[in-house]
Amino acid sequence: MRVRRMKVGELVGAWAAFVGGCVVAAILVAVGVTPSIAMTSLSASAGAEAFNGLPSYLKIQPLDQTTTFYATKGGQPVPIATFYDQNRVDVTAAQIPGVLGDALLATEDPNFYNEGGIDVSGTIRALVENSAGGDTQGGSSITQQYVKNVLVQRCETMTVNPNAAKAVYEAQEKAYQSCYDDVAGPTLARKIRELRYAIGLDKSYSKQQILVGYLNIVGFGGQVYGVQAAAQYYFGVDSDKLTLDESATLVAILNDPSNLRLDQSAADNPGNNAANHFKETLARRDYVLKRMLTTKKITDQQYKAAVAAPITPTITPVPSGCQSASASDAGFFCDYVQDVILNDKAFGATADDRAAFFRTGGLKVYTTLNLDMQNTAQTSLSAYIPSTDPDLDLGAADVSMQPGSGRILNMVQNRPFDDSATPPAGATAINYSTDYDYGGSGGFQTGSSFKAFDLVAWLEAGHSLNEIVNASQHEFSFSDFPASCTDIGQQGWDVQNDESTETGNMSVLEATEASVNTAFADMATQLDLCNISSAAQSLLVHTASPSEPWQLIPSMILGVNEVSPLTMATAYAGIANGGKVCTPIAIDRVVTSDGKDHAVPASTCTQAITPQIADGVVYALRHVMTNGTATTANPFDGSDIMGKTGTTDNSEQNWLVTSTTTATNALWVGNVSGHVALRSQYFQGIDGGDVKFSIDKPILAALDATYPGTAFPAPPSSMVYGSNSYSNPSTPSTPAPSTTQAPASPAPSAPAAPTGPAIPPTTAPNQNQNQNQ
Repeated sequence: MRVRRMKVGELVGAWAAFVGGCVVAAILVAVGVTPSIAMTSLSASAGAEAFNGLPSYLKIQPLDQTTTFYATKGGQPVPIATFYDQNRVDVTAAQIPGVLGDALLATEDPNFYNEGGIDVSGTIRALVENSAGGDTQGGSSITQQYVKNVLVQRCETMTVNPNAAKAVYEAQEKAYQSCYDDVAGPTLARKIRELRYAIGLDKSYSKQQILVGYLNIVGFGGQVYGVQAAAQYYFGVDSDKLTLDESATLVAILNDPSNLRLDQSAADNPGNNAANHFKETLARRDYVLKRMLTTKKITDQQYKAAVAAPITPTITPVPSGCQSASASDAGFFCDYVQDVILNDKAFGATADDRAAFFRTGGLKVYTTLNLDMQNTAQTSLSAYIPSTDPDLDLGAADVSMQPGSGRILNMVQNRPFDDSATPPAGATAINYSTDYDYGGSGGFQTGSSFKAFDLVAWLEAGHSLNEIVNASQHEFSFSDFPASCTDIGQQGWDVQNDESTETGNMSVLEATEASVNTAFADMATQLDLCNISSAAQSLLVHTASPSEPWQLIPSMILGVNEVSPLTMATAYAGIANGGKVCTPIAIDRVVTSDGKDHAVPASTCTQAITPQIADGVVYALRHVMTNGTATTANPFDGSDIMGKTGTTDNSEQNWLVTSTTTATNALWVGNVSGHVALRSQYFQGIDGGDVKFSIDKPILAALDATYPGTAFPAPPSSMVYGSNSYSNPSTPSTPAPSTTQAPASPAPSAPAAPTGPAIPPTTAPNQNQNQNQ
């Protein structure tokens, strides 16, 4: 038989490996004699000095944990989404069955409880075999394996931001790869460091802590880490319910997680089909059981019964990310909550801190979402608005929140949520309800729903709702509109109404009911555009995209700025709340993996307008719901309600924003892109300009049933009638509307000052929306 001669380079390498192995072996022998004198025994050698120079304390950082979002259904919290980079749920010693620990130690480290952190004989044997050029040997103790897993985990948690500048990204990638190579590379230096850390770890922690730590950190294939996630994923049970043969199977997987996992198919492993895969895992499982029998951890009877049992996995995937919330129609809300955690400093001072908190926190995030309301809103919206339309790029969104608290109750849209690289037709990851920075679009023109803020400025300037304005003028110049804070230029502005009959003199209240554009243009000539802008912005109205500047021009009063539905809901909730506007919140509570409550963002409430002004605006907007453009959306169920419609030029964007004292709702239907007139489109037989009423009525009824509203306060007489009770005697005053029944009978004479709900006038409601020109 011919013997291959080793080359010079190979001889040198082998000699170096042998010498290195001897150094490590000497260390191990000394440590094996007695760890307490190991350092003294080795102090004379250079290798020992290097060994002593290494830090003995290994800082064990928090492990990646699974985070779960919850919403309420029937008043009870239910999970809606799970997140993980590594599917892991830490468990305590009490949750690890003794049979699992026995299987692990019998197979991997029988001397675990007697050794000083390292398996001397096993490591020496591995060093000798490896130095001689044989197959790579393990030989590490459980403590050593734990050390290596901790070091690998440290690399895994390093930040690599693919969106960073090229130089930064490349530097992060290089640091990550260097870290991983340093941990995983089969070098003598790495082995010595592991030994040092293992000895230090053994001194700092109990054996039980090390064993539990190892079983929580170790990988079981793919994204499955830790024994609890492995038990749930492979067998559909919690770790404390594992049987003997299941425990032995999980320990078997640890020998080669990539190849012995139970969820691989032929497609996943070409050339290694599922049957062969189970065969290999079964052989390793039976080896584990044999080791347990040899070390007297199980009886011969237990061994025979376990070996006879087939491997019967119950693969139970745990979807990760907001994609998993789609089953409850909560994908977009879920995405918003995730963005809140990653952006709000309540969860960390820097972006990296917040990302690490989200990734490793093992959080239970209890959100404000009411799944019963969510289901009602989604059902009503989807009944009319499809996810795709052959004639236009169609979008629709509905969002509700509570005045005074800012709690978001529902958030739905017509398209399903999908944040994959290639979403299916009709799906999107863009949240039409929110701002761009929170996963949203660039917003949409609000049309006449902006007129609520015109009314705020009108009343703040000392005008009243019964004051007469001229709706006949259509041609205006920018110079007709005072603007003390900016130069708006001199160009002309042609203002059109939805109906040619909307003309002549009328009260501001009548102009609000019918949403007459020319009347509001006349009002704006008597105001300062800067004050109208300030009124809107004080109620937190802003453009949805940070790249889109706020337009302070005359057409602003008819809603040309592009705003998100959540922002409009926030503003209207502020008006309904006596002028006190509260920032939206989506999270009620966060519990960390150790069971402690973590601080969450609180709603910030500001008195944006006086209660008197707010009551005056509410009074006018209540008329819109009982005798104006939004009457058909009113459920007339006893909850006092106010609101305003909005339709932009060519009916491209359509809005209805409403509020009771307890729930505010903003509905938008329109073009995501393009310029198709929705009134030329029909949805379940209803034209696109009016479909918002059919969508909204069931939603408003459900809100009222769940969050019954009370009567709005009556406004001061001066808000309705001016400083003199009848400043415009030629125009009859209109009493406050009733929300308990539809218009049916003539109204009584108006009182000198409104005192609350009364029967509305019988004037036929105007269903048409104003088209801004």
